[in-house]
Amino acid sequence: MDWVTRVIYLHIPLNLIILETGHATEKDTRVLGATAPGDIIIGGIFPIHEDVDKENNTFAPQLQPCIRFEERSLVRVLAMINAIEIVNKSPLLADVNITLGYRIMDSCSDVSTALKATADFTQRADCYIRSNTFGQPVMAVVGASSSETSIAIARQLSLKMIPQISYSSTAAILSDKSRFPSFMRTIPNDEHQTAAMVSLLSTYGWNWVGIVTTDGNYGQSALDHFVSQASEKGICVAFKSIIPQSVTSQDVCSAIMQTARTICNNPKVQVIVSFAKPTHMMYLYQELKNQTLTAGQSMKTMRRVWLASDNWSYSSFVKGNITLEDIGHILGFTFKNGDLSSFSEYLSRLEAAGHDYIRNNTFMQEFYMQLKDDSGETELVSKAVNRLREHTYAGTIFSVEMAVSAIAQAVASICRNRDCKTPGKVQPWEVLKALWMEEFKLRKKSYKFDSRGDINLGYDVTMWRSDGGNIHVHNVVAEYHPHNNNFTRTNHSSTQQLQDLKHIISKCSSSCVPGQFKKTAEGQHTCCYECINCTANYYSNNTDMDQCLSCDTNTEWSTDGSSSCIPKALLYFSWQDGFAVVLLTFSALGIFLALLVSALFLHRRDTPVVKAAGGPLSQVILFSLVISDISAMLFVGRPNSFQCKARQVLFGISFTLCVSCILVKTLQILLAFQVDPETQEVLRRLYQPYLIVSICVAIQAATCVCWLVLKSPFNHVIRHPTTLLEDCHEGSYLAFGLMLGYIAVLALVCFICAFKGRKLPQQYNEAKFITFSMLLYLISWLLFVPVYVTTSGVYLPAVEMVVILISNYGILSCHFFPKCYIILLKKEHNTKSAFRKNLYEYSSKTADSVSVYVVTNCRDGTNCTSLHRGSIKHCLRRSTSI
Repeated sequence: MDWVTRVIYLHIPLNLIILETGHATEKDTRVLGATAPGDIIIGGIFPIHEDVDKENNTFAPQLQPCIRFEERSLVRVLAMINAIEIVNKSPLLADVNITLGYRIMDSCSDVSTALKATADFTQRADCYIRSNTFGQPVMAVVGASSSETSIAIARQLSLKMIPQISYSSTAAILSDKSRFPSFMRTIPNDEHQTAAMVSLLSTYGWNWVGIVTTDGNYGQSALDHFVSQASEKGICVAFKSIIPQSVTSQDVCSAIMQTARTICNNPKVQVIVSFAKPTHMMYLYQELKNQTLTAGQSMKTMRRVWLASDNWSYSSFVKGNITLEDIGHILGFTFKNGDLSSFSEYLSRLEAAGHDYIRNNTFMQEFYMQLKDDSGETELVSKAVNRLREHTYAGTIFSVEMAVSAIAQAVASICRNRDCKTPGKVQPWEVLKALWMEEFKLRKKSYKFDSRGDINLGYDVTMWRSDGGNIHVHNVVAEYHPHNNNFTRTNHSSTQQLQDLKHIISKCSSSCVPGQFKKTAEGQHTCCYECINCTANYYSNNTDMDQCLSCDTNTEWSTDGSSSCIPKALLYFSWQDGFAVVLLTFSALGIFLALLVSALFLHRRDTPVVKAAGGPLSQVILFSLVISDISAMLFVGRPNSFQCKARQVLFGISFTLCVSCILVKTLQILLAFQVDPETQEVLRRLYQPYLIVSICVAIQAATCVCWLVLKSPFNHVIRHPTTLLEDCHEGSYLAFGLMLGYIAVLALVCFICAFKGRKLPQQYNEAKFITFSMLLYLISWLLFVPVYVTTSGVYLPAVEMVVILISNYGILSCHFFPKCYIILLKKEHNTKSAFRKNLYEYSSKTADSVSVYVVTNCRDGTNCTSLHRGSIKHCLRRSTSI
C-alpha cells in the first residue's frame, strides 16, 4: 500500500475539493480532476460529488468543499475517457494525424463550482502546470449532468461559442437556440419524456396521480410540461411535492417528511410520477416506511406504482433496506441503450493496470482512498472496479460515447483540410458549425442533431424486478416512439407483469368505501369528488357516509381510514414473554447459587478462606443477594399496588445491606494493612462492623419508609394511541433517585477504599475483587439512568431488572466464586500455614522500613507472629476475621 501513501502526499490539495478554493489569480493553480494531452482538448464537467459543504459561510469569493462522492458520475467520466481513447486509435483521427486530449473537472452538483470550472475552459492559461495541456484552449465541452448546471454554463460557453454537448440535461428550455446557441445534447428533452408518461397513464386509465420532483430547472420544467399535457388527457394531479435540490439542505428533511405524509394521506393515489434525485427517493422511501410503521399500518399500504424519470430509473440503491414488494411497481423511463462491451473491456484494463493508470486522474485517486482498507493493492483495485461495474448504466454511457464521437467527427472534418497540430488553427465556433452540419457514426450507425440540437431516439421503458435479494433495473419491457407517441412491447416474458398493472386503480371518482366520508369542497378537482379518510380514532362502517363516527378513545382506537374501532390491547411485561422467561431463569439461578455458596461456607466456616471472606458477614451478603434476586422477580407480571411498592423497597434495603457489608470488609482490609500502628489503634476502637452495617441499612430503610408514606409507587394505565400499557409509577422519582444514589455513594466509597488496598497480600486481599464488582455496579447503574429515562413501553421494567441481575451476579462472581474455587479445588491454599507464608512473601517484597505483624489464632488467643523491618508496623488481628 506504499503507493497509496505516495498518492496522499502528492495530492494533498484534493481532499474533497477538486478545484482550488479562493479567487482566481493571473496564474491559475487549480487542481484538475482528470487530464490527458492531445492536439485538440475536450472539456468535461461531471458531478463527481453530490453537494458542497455550505457551513463555511464567508464573504470571500471562494468555493465550498465538495462532499458526498458519487460513484455513478465517476463511471461517466471513465466512459468519456474510454471513448476518447477509442477514437484516438481509430482511423478517423489517425488519417488526419491528430489526437484528442481531455480536461475533466468536477461541478460538485453546484452551479458556482461549475461556473468556476467553465471559466477555465473559456480562457487560455498563462502558464503551464506539469503538462502543456493547461495552456491549450478547450474546443468543446461534454456536460453537464443536471439541467440547472447546464443552463448556467451554457450562457458562459455561448460567449465564445464553445460547443457544449450534454448527456443527461433534459430541460426543454435548453432546446431554445436563440438563448443557448452552442448547447446540444445526445438525448431527448423533457417534453418527450412527460408525453410518454402521460401516454402510459392514459393506457392504464390512471387519472388520479401525484407528482414528486426536485426543485430546480429540471424539476420545474418536467413538472410544468407534465401538468400541461396531463390536463389535456383528463388526468388530475392530486398533489405536487417539490423537494429542495441540495441533498444536504436543512429543508430537505422536512420536505421529505411532508411528502411522505402527503402520500400516506392520499391512499387513492396509487400512481406517483417522480422527477426527483435518486438520493431524495431513497430518503422518501425510508420515511414512507417509518411513517407507515409508526401509524401501525401494514407495509402493503405504502405500495404504489412509481413512474421513474431518467433521473433515477437506474438507481437501484434508492430502495435502501426496503423490499421492492413493499415499494410496489417501478416503471422507469431511460435513454436508449448502447453496447457496453467496449466499456467493460476498459474496466478490465483499468483493473489490470492498477494504480499506474490513475496518475492523471485525481477522481480515481480519491475513489481508491475512500475504499482503502487493509487489503493489498490488487484487492483494492478489484474492489474499486467491481463497485464501478455496479453503477454501469448502458443508457448514460451510450449518451456520453455519442457526445465524444460527435466531437471527434466534427474535428476530423475540419482537420482534413488544415494542420490542426498548431494551437489556434481550430476555433470552437468551427467545431460547433461542424457539429450542426455533419452526421457522425457510432458502431456503424449514423446520428445527427436536429434543429433544436437534440438527438431524439425515444425511450426504453423498464420495469424493476426482484429476484430474491437482487433488484434488476435493466428489464426493458417496452419502447416509446416519440414520433407517433406510442409504445411497442419488447419483452414478452414481462407481459404478465404489465397485465397485472391493469388491476391497479388510481381514480378518484369511485364511491367512498367504508373508512371514508364524502367531502365536496369549493375549488376541488373537477374530475372527481373527494373521498377523505376518517382520521385516527374515527370510523365509518357504510359506503358514502357524510361523516365519521367517533371511537371510545379510552378503550378503542382506529387508524386513518378505518371501518370499525379496534379494542386497545392491554400490554405489560408478561410472564409468557420470552425475555421475561430468560430474566426469571437468571434470577432463579442467582438464588440457587447464593444458597449453594451459603451452604458451602457454613460447612467450611472454620477454614481461613471463609474467615477471610468475612465470616458471618459473608452469610449476610448472600442472604441480601437472595432477597435482591427475589425483588427482581417482582418486575415481571401484571402490576398491582403491592408489587409496585414492594419491588423497589425490597431491592433498595437488601442491596444496601449487601453493599454495607462489603464496605465493612473494605475498611477491615485498610485497617489491617494500610495504617500506622498508632492511628490503627484509634480506628480499631471505632471500627464496629455490625453497628456500621446497621446504621447504613437504617438510613436506607428510613428513606424507603418516607417514600412509602409520602408518595408511594402505584400501578397505572398509560393510554397510547393503539394500546393500553399497565405499568408501575414510582410515585416520587426524587425518592427513587435518593434510594439508588445512596447505594451508589456506598458503592463509590467501597470502590475508593478497595482501590487503595489493591496491592496488599493476595490471600488476605479482596480489594481487587471488590474494586471490580463495585466498578461493574457503578457502570451498570450509570448506564441505567439514561436508558431508563429514554425508554418507554412494555420492556421498561426489564431495564431495571437487567441491571439488578448484573449487580447481583457481579458481587456473587467477584466475592464468592474465587473463594469457592480455593475451597473445592485448591485446598492446599486454605490452611493457616499457607496464609502465613503468603504474608511473609509479601513482607519480603516491601521496603526496609515496613514491618508486618500477623496475629494468629494461638491457643491462648494472645500470641502473634511478627516480622520486623523498621519502625512502621502493620498488624492484622484476629478480630478482623482473618
